[in-house]
Amino acid sequence: MSARSTIRRQCRDARAALGATGRARASQAICRHLGESPLLRAAPRVALYWPVGEEVDLRLLLADDRHAHRQFCLPVMQPDKRLRFARYRRGDALHANWYGIPEPVHVAAQEIAAADIGLVCVPLLGFDRAGNRLGQGGGFYDRSFDFLLRREAATPLLLGIGFACQELPTLAREAWDVPLAAVMTEDGLIDCRAR
Repeated sequence: MSARSTIRRQCRDARAALGATGRARASQAICRHLGESPLLRAAPRVALYWPVGEEVDLRLLLADDRHAHRQFCLPVMQPDKRLRFARYRRGDALHANWYGIPEPVHVAAQEIAAADIGLVCVPLLGFDRAGNRLGQGGGFYDRSFDFLLRREAATPLLLGIGFACQELPTLAREAWDVPLAAVMTEDGLIDCRAR
């Protein structure tokens, strides 16, 4: 088993140990922090994700009337292992992709270019304070935002979303890893840009 696989298993175990009630409470705190965050207030377009398994659930933001003016979108997986983003409003139709993850029924007219999104909430298994993120291993987010590595655009800002128990002392960064600008946990915002 590779080192990254071992770390992924440890992060999943730490997340599972919170229990359903602990994860729900922490998800509510994360939504509260995010809803009050200047990062969210500054972004007219925000990419969320539909939670799978024991991931942080951000759907409370969709139900919060204070954000009714904001344009939310969700990722839509592509065969080339990149993500496109489609506008989403609470109640819009979803269908399961090939991983079983709910996503908007992709309509080109609802698509938002990645560089036109102000803030992207990125799920994670592990993170460190330098902005390194350990995901599921598919590379979808790294491929989709690799233009940030080449500095072709200043936006979007990538915000990791995770539980405090998923923080690691350090994570090795691979050449293709797109770093996070910040991470939001139930304890609040961790700004990774100053490190």
